[in-house]
Amino acid sequence: MLGVNARPAVAKVLAPIVPGLSRAGITPDMVTVTGTLGAVLSAVFLIGNGFLFWGAFAVWMFVMLDMLDGALARARGGGTVFGAVLDSVGDRAADAAIFAALAWWFSGEGDNRLIVLLALVCLVLGVLTSYIKARAEGVGLSCDVGIVERTERLIIVLVGTGFTGLGIPYSLHVALVVLVAGSAVTVAQRMLAVRRGAAGAPLPSSPPKP
Repeated sequence: MLGVNARPAVAKVLAPIVPGLSRAGITPDMVTVTGTLGAVLSAVFLIGNGFLFWGAFAVWMFVMLDMLDGALARARGGGTVFGAVLDSVGDRAADAAIFAALAWWFSGEGDNRLIVLLALVCLVLGVLTSYIKARAEGVGLSCDVGIVERTERLIIVLVGTGFTGLGIPYSLHVALVVLVAGSAVTVAQRMLAVRRGAAGAPLPSSPPKP
């Protein structure tokens, strides 16, 4: 899912590509799986081995590919429940691979424990950001708030990673600190939104099991 702040700009970039893919018989699920696998493998084998610039570049290309699935689904008349779940799982896998790869590299040859810590905190906060929304929607609440959603999170971490790969000092440090702060605010925003939306309502009772 695209962040609400970056969605319009990304949609304009992707719009000309969608009709051609649809005519070629490419399905949204194909795009999702290709984008997810490409992003995960790029993170693991490039970022995880210290090729930070090319890793960030490759991950971004596959992430952009993965972002086509929703637009392609709409062009083909609408998505499926399975496709929506597959897309969400793929997003979480790609995000986790990026931060895990950073933690792996900087805990070894990269030798920077601060980046390891920041990357792991970003990973946890990213999971919480997504989980709060999913859990809220599961009980019928809307939770479309937050200053840092997935697209913003990816832009920040990949720009910082790429600049570090180009030799610009402290780029990744700054990116991860900004991301930790923004993600923490987003988690708080979503919890407050859920609290307001729930208004003290109890969970619906489930029927007793036979």
